[in-house]
Amino acid sequence: MSNSRLSTHPPDPTPHPRAEEAEFVPQIAAPAALPDPGEVDLLAKAQAGDHLAFAQLYSQHKRRIYSLCLRMVGNVAEAEDLTQEAFLQLHRKIATFRGDSAFSTWLHRLAINIVLMHLRKKGLPLMSMDEAMEPASEGGPARGFGAPDIALSGSIDRLALERAVADLPAGYRLVFILHDIEGYEHNEIASMIDCSVGNCKSQLHKARLKLRAALRSYPRKEAQR
Repeated sequence: MSNSRLSTHPPDPTPHPRAEEAEFVPQIAAPAALPDPGEVDLLAKAQAGDHLAFAQLYSQHKRRIYSLCLRMVGNVAEAEDLTQEAFLQLHRKIATFRGDSAFSTWLHRLAINIVLMHLRKKGLPLMSMDEAMEPASEGGPARGFGAPDIALSGSIDRLALERAVADLPAGYRLVFILHDIEGYEHNEIASMIDCSVGNCKSQLHKARLKLRAALRSYPRKEAQR
């Protein structure tokens, strides 16, 4: 990690809107909107080397990138470092952004790749061992993995949900976050973490089962405190 750190400290994370909802379903992107002229102008200036414009982009996007990093690694210090690394990488690569996707999507992918590299360097498996020993077919089980999980629907305490997600094994947590919170397709996730689409679907299914069990036991755990 470079010693060069941006001056604005990442704020406390705020839950992604999807985490506040009752259903564990893929994030449905809103219809494509016209680019914000203000951000287009900021991007052009930042790509031309305007440091003030880059600082404004950082201020606009740091909260969500930090929240994403924190969810994926479950450690505040690591999330802060990874957020800084993401924006240092952005500073180096911003001139390569060509507008083929929304800037926020492009930055998001950059941050996710940095987190995945970090987890690999730590030697954490991005795919659970039981999935590696028990490969699933590409068709996967008959149930619809991308459909709303009715068993997880209802009024769920946000804190309980955040804790349950943080307690998932690394591989399950990554697939759940990328699919049900960030809205990536299974083929995209499989490419990111180097597994089959069938195993990706199976990991998501098992992550949901673990979350369901954790959320059922949460009120009992709280009552015992």
